Amino acid sequence: MTAMEAAVDAMLAAASRAFTSTFAIAIQIQGCMICLVLALGWAAASIVRKGVIKNMRRNIVDGNSFAFLCDNIDELEHSVQENLPRVSVVMPLKGFGEHNLQNWRTQITSLYGGPLEFLFIVESKDDPAYHAVSRLITEYKDNLEAKVVVAGLSTTCSQKIHNQLIGVEKMHKDTKYVLFLDDDVRLHPGTIGALTKEMEKNPEIFIQTGYPLDLPSGSLGSYCIYEYHMPCSMGFATGGKTFFLWGGCMMMHADDFRQDRYGIVSGLRDGGYSDDMTLAAIAGQHKRLIFSPPVAVFPHPLASDLSFSRYRKFCIESYAAYLRAVKDKSHSFLSQ
Repeated sequence: MTAMEAAVDAMLAAASRAFTSTFAIAIQIQGCMICLVLALGWAAASIVRKGVIKNMRRNIVDGNSFAFLCDNIDELEHSVQENLPRVSVVMPLKGFGEHNLQNWRTQITSLYGGPLEFLFIVESKDDPAYHAVSRLITEYKDNLEAKVVVAGLSTTCSQKIHNQLIGVEKMHKDTKYVLFLDDDVRLHPGTIGALTKEMEKNPEIFIQTGYPLDLPSGSLGSYCIYEYHMPCSMGFATGGKTFFLWGGCMMMHADDFRQDRYGIVSGLRDGGYSDDMTLAAIAGQHKRLIFSPPVAVFPHPLASDLSFSRYRKFCIESYAAYLRAVKDKSHSFLSQ
């Protein structure tokens, strides 16, 4: 036996002992349990989704050609539609990506029958999103209540949260529900109506949310994002009460912001970085209900140029204003 073969045999023997040790077996059992939990979660989610699809098909067979919008076709009567509550959709924008225009089109072409306004919020007119969304609004101006709002630079929180709060300030005085959407969310024509229906049905809902169904573009980065989101999706996928919250879709009571209930405005404004984590913490602290209906699934095409450097750049830019404010305040305090 050569020295090389002896070294390989010794290495294999050491590896065998390592993988059959008590610690290694415990790690393997833990991994198997995690995979089992994930499999059970996805199976439960598929059962819920299958039930929704079956119900929709049954309604179509029974004569409801608009089952993709609502279960009961009588809800589409004018007498019902004219009494629907006003909804304001607030969308903080930054930059202009390859899927943004198509996503925005799905958002503004909603078939919600009640009063509906769209507020596109940008940091400044220099943002590429400003001119792109302005052209889109002009294209649909005869069938759309929408405007672009310039929020200015944030000094106390992340730019996204700052834009959201400015949007809340600018929403219509009669707005009952405010829906926060990310610019990468692709809506179904009946999404806003379905979310509003759940809010009307259960006034105890504090925040209504959904989750993105990632569609990889083929790049390695997009598949990494897809694999990361798949386990996270189980917190939303089975429908009903959840402890999870996705900032890409959040419907809330407008009066909660007007009256700063539970300190949501101050909690977001004063040092907030992550909108969904902050609001989820507030909901948990005050035992408020977060709800995710089975229909709140959003196709989410992933960009083809996803990379770690791009993600890092986004995180730095989104929090840069807040870091500048902290630095200025610290300098002012130390100079006293």
